[in-house]
Amino acid sequence: MNNDARMANPAVVIPEAMPAILAVAKAARKGGVPESTLELVHLRASQVNGCSYCVIGGVAGAKKNGESDERLHAVAAWREAPYFTDAERAALELAEHVTRLADRAVVPDEVWDAAAAHYDEKQLASLVLWISLTNFFNRINATTRQPGGATW
Repeated sequence: MNNDARMANPAVVIPEAMPAILAVAKAARKGGVPESTLELVHLRASQVNGCSYCVIGGVAGAKKNGESDERLHAVAAWREAPYFTDAERAALELAEHVTRLADRAVVPDEVWDAAAAHYDEKQLASLVLWISLTNFFNRINATTRQPGGATW
């Protein structure tokens, strides 16, 4: 396996992009969704997309913020694992559907409604922005083959 990036991260190559990206991340974090939930959906979307950079970084960040190894190890099998609340499960399901739009074309109403049962409009906006931003990061990192564990 080649651990060499194809190029430097595009947000570093075009530094004017970084403030905008960071501003979206900062705004999404202000939507009232628990940080632990944002970390879980980031990790799950990154797993689905096969982005080693974001999976490794997501686990490290979540652990730094107190997330348990049990829960982090179980994110890939969250449906069968007993460690997640109903609200987290709804967020993880939403993350998978948003991440896999090409597989389904839309997020089904039942998935949206399950998330809406746990999160208000501002929180849903936060989740959608966060999941979308994660997919944005995943696509940049996977395309340019940013190695997991690397730093910008």
